[in-house]
Amino acid sequence: MSSGKVLLGVLAGMAVGAALGVLFAPDKGWNTRKRISKKGEDIADDLGDKFEEFLDSISVKMDEVKEDTADFSEKIKARANGANRQSYSKF
Repeated sequence: MSSGKVLLGVLAGMAVGAALGVLFAPDKGWNTRKRISKKGEDIADDLGDKFEEFLDSISVKMDEVKEDTADFSEKIKARANGANRQSYSKF
């Protein structure tokens, strides 16, 4: 399972749990709505932060892959050049 799906599932579960907890709490309607709104804002902020962290981690991984690909490409070029030099020296 990908980390993005796990993160989304955890955050969705937190949102549902918080909303149900507030809805079943014995309190006045206006206060309950206020608490739901506040919890929603908090969860949205947390989700935004987690999403940015996720995007940052993907960016870091992409940079690593680019570097690894460039290194691999250079090694292949060096081997190809070495093989070409050897075949020229045989003539």
